[in-house]
Amino acid sequence: MEPNAFYQQRLDAINTDLKSLKSHLRLLGSLRLIVFISIGFGIYFFFGQWGWVLATIGLGIVTFLFLLNRYANVQRKFQFVDELRKINETEIKRSHGDLSGADTGNKFIFEEHDFNQDIDLFGEGSLFQWMDRTALKNGRKTLADWFNSNDISDIEEKQEAVQELKDWAEWRQEYTATAAMIKSEMQSEDVNEWMQNHTAFVPKIHAWFPIAFSIVSIGLIAVLSVGLINWIPLFIWMMIGAFFTSPYVKRVTEVYNKTSKIDDLLRQYSKLLAQIEGAEFKSTRLQGWKNEILTNGTPASTSLNEISKHIEALGNRNIMLFGIIANLFFLWDLRFTYRIEQWIKGFDGALVQWFVAVEKFDSMNSLANYAFNHPNYIYPTVSSDKKMQLSAKSLGHPLLNPAKMITNDISLNQEDFFIITGANMAGKSTFLRTVAMNIVMANSGLPVCAESFEYSPVKLISSMRTSDSLVNDESYFFSELKRLKYIVNKIESGTYFIILDEILKGTNSVDKAEGSRKFVERLVKSKSTGLIATHDLSLCTLADKYSEIQNHYFDAEIVNDELFFDYRFKDGICQNMNASFLLRKMKIVED
Repeated sequence: MEPNAFYQQRLDAINTDLKSLKSHLRLLGSLRLIVFISIGFGIYFFFGQWGWVLATIGLGIVTFLFLLNRYANVQRKFQFVDELRKINETEIKRSHGDLSGADTGNKFIFEEHDFNQDIDLFGEGSLFQWMDRTALKNGRKTLADWFNSNDISDIEEKQEAVQELKDWAEWRQEYTATAAMIKSEMQSEDVNEWMQNHTAFVPKIHAWFPIAFSIVSIGLIAVLSVGLINWIPLFIWMMIGAFFTSPYVKRVTEVYNKTSKIDDLLRQYSKLLAQIEGAEFKSTRLQGWKNEILTNGTPASTSLNEISKHIEALGNRNIMLFGIIANLFFLWDLRFTYRIEQWIKGFDGALVQWFVAVEKFDSMNSLANYAFNHPNYIYPTVSSDKKMQLSAKSLGHPLLNPAKMITNDISLNQEDFFIITGANMAGKSTFLRTVAMNIVMANSGLPVCAESFEYSPVKLISSMRTSDSLVNDESYFFSELKRLKYIVNKIESGTYFIILDEILKGTNSVDKAEGSRKFVERLVKSKSTGLIATHDLSLCTLADKYSEIQNHYFDAEIVNDELFFDYRFKDGICQNMNASFLLRKMKIVED
């Protein structure tokens, strides 16, 4: 099914579910009000008959809590389905070019990086902004880290994972919706830090004592309700409960204040773990991530759900008079604080692995979703020819409008360098970024915008958008030199695909020509591979000296006093430059 048709079909079904859930919530809200009013009438009607009053209050509270719990469950279901609605609406908006609300990823751009400032990987209208569908803050960071890593290992394993998860569209949406329901400001690392640093304070006796105390309390209440005793024994028993509870009130409150902030996160992470555990993955990478959450005996989701329930139960201390009654008669705070502390002792170490696995799947969903949305893209073939670096047909830039996109073919072997000349606005820089972007996508396991794409996985390094720095008191020329030095240092210790757009723009033409020539010669001797765009035609003579260098160009023609660009990548040296024409055309200079 075509992606947009799938999203619209899902959206129609989701809107129907939302209407039904809204009706259910209204019904449960009405029933809660009826029960609350009934408790008041019962107390008034049986006033003076304390056995019946207690029975009315007890039955009313139990019924009210049941309805409250049921309402909370339906409300969570409604929120979940509503997140699914947002997901499908977002996909439809994205298909129409609407990027509103999408993270630009600007915070992941680093000055000292091999390429991420140059190729529209992050920023307004970037690949990251188009692709990111993560719902977790750390999932978003993981996705950015994958792009920034320049990792060229296990390409086919990465592709296998993307291809498998691509076809699990509903599974991916449910995973993302579950993650999106986390409203806690705290992140997984905050939870890990707190649990690792928490010092247990509830004595071991409370493993069983609150249960025994509760049994006695229920017995006293039952005896009182049938008139066998008066209020005095029950009052004394309440004071005993206060004696046990009061020394820990402050510290329990501190635990509650912390756990109340992470309860939502743990509950949803538990559901995410359960979704991973229930999936039968075939790809090596996804199986490996699933294995990271396996524990001996109890599933990770069950363990995490257990502490979530303890935290939720501890939170009931804030419900009306329930907290006072529960602590005086059932030692509620001590019972559940002890359980939380025991859980932490047993599982805090494994928690880190669980969180990381959940966040990896959140990131992988973005890659798989991108592949699903681009069914015409192809997966690169890893070359068995050790000499071949890159061979692509109909290579296009993934951020350009497909209806207007001009694609090109390119083929170069390892240690080849293409000197690319051309007129202004003829397409040199766009072509460089096209090659660079598709290499980054290929290295990430993504399908690329091409008819065919075969390559030897290679790290990318570039210098295309150097700028001066007023903060660091650096001139444009010095910034260029720093960038070129950065590249030289990198290629001395590794193999890279180098992309340069106009070397030494910040100096005069004589220095530029001589310096550029020497720098290119150094790159060739380093056994690197790459593309260099330039307006300096003198660099083209290097092809006569080095067999590794080839000349290519983008052309422009003047037809009927208008510039015409075909944006085609051609063999040879550009002969038609257009700066003078443009100056005259725009009446900046006279004929």
